[in-house]
Amino acid sequence: MDIVSLFILAVGLAMDAFAVSICKGLAMRKATIGKAAIVGLWFGGFQALMPTLGYLLGTQFRQQITAVDHWIAFVLLAVIGANMIKEACSDDEEIDDGSLEVKEMFLLAVATSIDALAVGITFAFLQVNIFTAASIIGVCTFIIAAAGVKIGNIFGTRYKSRAELAGGIILILLGLRILLEHLGIF
Repeated sequence: MDIVSLFILAVGLAMDAFAVSICKGLAMRKATIGKAAIVGLWFGGFQALMPTLGYLLGTQFRQQITAVDHWIAFVLLAVIGANMIKEACSDDEEIDDGSLEVKEMFLLAVATSIDALAVGITFAFLQVNIFTAASIIGVCTFIIAAAGVKIGNIFGTRYKSRAELAGGIILILLGLRILLEHLGIF
């Protein structure tokens, strides 16, 4: 996977964290740089950790599923992307009080990085340096989530569903690209 694709993937994965960060910022009276950094560290840290764990899991089973790895990558990314699009189109609004308590941030960080775990599994079947990939994903998510807090504090929820929609589309297109490349079409 080339660096451009990796960066695009990182941005796509960060969209869930961005949407939640917007809600966090919206719920805060004043979104300071420190608060934005805390949110960015939680989300960026977990977005870096989860693909690494997924990669380690995937390498354990690589030999058994090498023949269908491109299909696994495509299906996982398509399902994750479709779920993000579904959430973007949903009318359900989550209520957030702007809290940065450890328990709440831990749960949010895990919830927004489950897709990164699945992507990490697909990395085990692709030629990806997991440390580079996890670093790019973590740093991108940190920046995007921290910006999301400030944006949410200023603009509100106007961009939340658009961010999730864009992230879902990006993940589906990347999954399709992996499949088409492996089939020799792209």
